[in-house]
Amino acid sequence: MAGGELLPVGRRVAHWRGRRGLSQQVFADRLGKSKSWVDKVERGVRTLDKVSTLQDIAAVLRIDPGVLLGRDLQAVDVSGPVEGVERVREALSTYDIAVGRSTVRGQVLSADRLARDVTYAWGTFRHARYPQVTRLLPGLVVAAQGVYADNPVAGRSMLVEAYRVTASLLVKLGEVEMAWLAADRAMTIAAGEAVLVATAAVQLGQVLRASGRARAARSTALAAAYRIAPPDLDDLPAPALSLCGALVIEAALAAARDGDDHATADLLDEAAEMAARVGDGHDHYRTAFGPVAVDWPGSSPLWIWAMPVRRWPGTRRSSPATAGGGYPPNTAPGTCSTPPAPTCTQAARSTPAAPSWPPSTPPPPRCATGLPLDRCSPSWPTTHGHQPRSSSSPPPSG
Repeated sequence: MAGGELLPVGRRVAHWRGRRGLSQQVFADRLGKSKSWVDKVERGVRTLDKVSTLQDIAAVLRIDPGVLLGRDLQAVDVSGPVEGVERVREALSTYDIAVGRSTVRGQVLSADRLARDVTYAWGTFRHARYPQVTRLLPGLVVAAQGVYADNPVAGRSMLVEAYRVTASLLVKLGEVEMAWLAADRAMTIAAGEAVLVATAAVQLGQVLRASGRARAARSTALAAAYRIAPPDLDDLPAPALSLCGALVIEAALAAARDGDDHATADLLDEAAEMAARVGDGHDHYRTAFGPVAVDWPGSSPLWIWAMPVRRWPGTRRSSPATAGGGYPPNTAPGTCSTPPAPTCTQAARSTPAAPSWPPSTPPPPRCATGLPLDRCSPSWPTTHGHQPRSSSSPPPSG
């Protein structure tokens, strides 16, 4: 960085963040700050006047704090966070339960004590104290494995929770492959119990999105939601409704990442309907699901990956590309597009409502093949869920 001593601190932060290959969002997550905070620091709008903050930034960037102040331009090795992640890796790399070997030395924790430790870990994670959670998780995973080995009935849900919080943290730290291992362990332990599988599927959806597998994340989240959704959502208690809603949000985030604006809008509307029934101030199944989590625009971390989606006053949720009557990106009038997947509530309803005729504002006709509309077969469904009507068929009466 030639002439580095002339650069302000914010520019130095931006330079080293780029050298480390970190986006502003990932960098902010590792610091426990917001993306807006990082942007203001790098632009010089916000000053760094605390030594502790400079030290935290330097540790994440793996440089000496003096580099940010222009005294030394040589990177140094900061091994603390790496060693913490390695200890988590070691805890996940054991197969003691499968081979019937004791997972802990000494006395096994009681189920109540383990439940308190899991709750504390989740709370620490929610407050973005990631270094502290990293130190907690190796012991928590081993302890949960021990309780499960000693009493599978009492320890099953707690082991799933330990793997869930581990997966969530590792996604934040950019350790996607290791996060996938934790989520997979959670799904394996939860297998056979629909609600427990659904809780693990929330983190699995996060991992799949982070690894670039948006379609797999969407299908997994919706499949898990369908399993716990009864024919009438009014019969679903608030905890299960929160879990179903969180999975629908995961599917919406995956659809947004995949560029499917229509499915994203429909899924968000479904999630908003469920959130209104649940209300705010709850944390059922560690989902923090409610109207605030679904609201857009808003500050909820659930919307980190849903930036293309917004609600315009007086309209359905839509993307900027379609809010003004335009077409989604890379989709011209008269071409085909992938139909949106059914949502959780739609899957639960046995009889869909009859479509109105004629539609008030008909969107451009499309089908599910990616071919021009004039080459679509009459047997292929359109994006609105109706079969194309041949030119000789009369319109519905009434």
